[in-house]
Amino acid sequence: MKVSSGSFEVDLFSSEVDGEDHPYASQFKDMLESVAGQYGCQLMSFKVQKGIVTFSFDSDELNSEILDLLKK
Repeated sequence: MKVSSGSFEVDLFSSEVDGEDHPYASQFKDMLESVAGQYGCQLMSFKVQKGIVTFSFDSDELNSEILDLLKK
C-alpha cells in the first residue's frame, strides 16, 4: 500500500464544532475509521477547527474514491 501525503479539508459543521472531542466530530471520526477499516487502511490524521474537518488516510484507493464523491 502506497502512503499518500494528501489530506482533505471539508467545511462540514457549524463553527461551534471546534475540536475532535465534540460529539459531532467524534461521531464523524468513528465513521471515517470504519470506512478505513473497510478499505484495509488507517485514518492517519483528524482535526476539527471551527467546523472545518481535516483528515487523511494512508490509501490512495480510498483517497481516489473520496475525490470522485466530492466532484459529484
